[in-house]
Amino acid sequence: MKVLLFNGSPHKEGCTFTALSEIQKTLNEEGINSEIYHIGTKSISGCRACRACAKLGKCVIDDGVNEFLEYAKDFDAFILGSPVYYAAVAGGAVSFLNRAFFTAFMSGRGDIFLHKPGAAVVSARRAGTTAALDQLNRYFTITQMPIISGRYWNMVHGQTPDDVRQDLEGMQNMRILARNMAYYLKCIEAGKNSGIELPKQEEVVFTNFIR
Repeated sequence: MKVLLFNGSPHKEGCTFTALSEIQKTLNEEGINSEIYHIGTKSISGCRACRACAKLGKCVIDDGVNEFLEYAKDFDAFILGSPVYYAAVAGGAVSFLNRAFFTAFMSGRGDIFLHKPGAAVVSARRAGTTAALDQLNRYFTITQMPIISGRYWNMVHGQTPDDVRQDLEGMQNMRILARNMAYYLKCIEAGKNSGIELPKQEEVVFTNFIR
């Protein structure tokens, strides 16, 4: 069982990384493997809505999203982390995740995320955290991914990694979140071993508000 920890911050070892590292440490203690994936600082293009991914099987833009999807396919769960910018998820992370989830669905590779547990984590100096959490959770709810929670909203506060380490409640909740994730992964594994199948899928129906 492996969990992919997505670091959507431009700072490789900043506040978001500090929160994810606490999660990773606890997951390892629970016998769950994990890796942190940093999106880097290169410019990430937003989705063009060209839908070329449906024909190509990958995004037409070559800036790391396709490599991420190939890397992510072997993981059993995902934790998306981002700093809070203007009470929202960091812009680069939004562009990256929009295209990753859309490409996976349109290219017929939705099983990269389908039915795999997900959790969101945000870091902020002060405020805007709950709005950013809500934004990240939408990637899970549109992809049939069970959302794993902690004891409180999954956030840490501080302007530097040292500040975050002093957020005792926030760091505790990272550990609680990690244990909850480990528990559900073990339950899923036990269900598979008992012959419990995944929910039946129907062909997707698309409608709009005028028909």
